Amino acid sequence: MKEKFFLYARKSTDVEDKQVMSIDAQLVELRTFAREQNIEVVEEFIEKQSAKTLGRKVFGQMLKKIERGEASGIVSWAPDRLARNSVDGGQIIH
Repeated sequence: MKEKFFLYARKSTDVEDKQVMSIDAQLVELRTFAREQNIEVVEEFIEKQSAKTLGRKVFGQMLKKIERGEASGIVSWAPDRLARNSVDGGQIIH
């Protein structure tokens, strides 16, 4: 059975001028990568919030869905889109 993945795109709201890729650009890249790698994407998550502090609602919902077995992993444009603090990083590793 083919593994299922989530796409996650995030853009920080606290440093707009330093953002390298917009959410739309991230999604284009992620969708292309998933298609080229034959990755089954079951849901896309989009968040506009800094990852430096805890409590990202969309990120938390996505992790709960992974815990329930709805997907086995996350495809993201860069690791810092997922975690910029040790707690979120630990959750990803776990």
